[in-house]
Amino acid sequence: MLRWQGLSEFIAVVETSSFTQASKRLGTSTAHISRQISLLEERLRTRLFHRTTRKVSITEEGRLYYQHCRLLADGLHEAENAVTKRHETPNGHIRFTAPVTYGEKVLLPLLLDFMALYPEIQVELDLTNTPLNLVDSGCDFALRLGNLTDSSMVCRRLATRKLIVCASAQYLSRHGTPHSLSELHQFNCLRGQRDEWRFREEGKTQTVRVKGGFSCNSGQGLLIAAQRGLGLIQLPDYYLHEALASGALIRVLTHYQDVEEGIWALFPHRRLQPLRVKLLLDHFAQGLL
Repeated sequence: MLRWQGLSEFIAVVETSSFTQASKRLGTSTAHISRQISLLEERLRTRLFHRTTRKVSITEEGRLYYQHCRLLADGLHEAENAVTKRHETPNGHIRFTAPVTYGEKVLLPLLLDFMALYPEIQVELDLTNTPLNLVDSGCDFALRLGNLTDSSMVCRRLATRKLIVCASAQYLSRHGTPHSLSELHQFNCLRGQRDEWRFREEGKTQTVRVKGGFSCNSGQGLLIAAQRGLGLIQLPDYYLHEALASGALIRVLTHYQDVEEGIWALFPHRRLQPLRVKLLLDHFAQGLL
């Protein structure tokens, strides 16, 4: 059992970035936390934290050790829950992050329904378009859209999205309708942060460089501009449902629509997920169908 000694203290320091806050979490003294961490580092012959009078930061070795320790602690917690809490109402705290617009337009209504079903679960949602470090931020998971680039993350595919090109009837009546990708250079294409649009042609992904008189790093801003008749846009489908249904925008180049992209839940490491997290992700997956 000596090998378990200090693990709870170590995990608490990592997740609070503070010996003082770790002691409050565990209901013990700061001196006890410091002593256990020192004994753990001595046993491992490895420095787990950089300490100054103002800050505690984890080392690379500490980060690797945390990933394994968190897995062990969660496994023990799940084993206890399986026996002692089978009939209890799901409870506890969930923290996750998601992109701003997708979170506001799509996830938030589903999340509020979930919280009405499980009032004893507290949820903290961080909406940001800047990818967070899941370990440092203390997030249980992150919602990410499109193609994944970080192969170190554990992921679960929840749903898909499509990229759609459209414009207002007013714009199309004045400038015509494109029928092939080679015609796009004739049109005013409203761009986001990149000047390339992606399509699928004869089973292969094609990128087309587009140009136009307006660019904006907000999908909502591009949507408003297209509805005002400024030009063509290419946006994920969740921006466009209402505008397409009402006829405010009309789809074009439907034969070149790109393949569906994944909507993913990413986890910081391969560990057993608490029941509350599994319930929320199942709720999202069902609602996003």
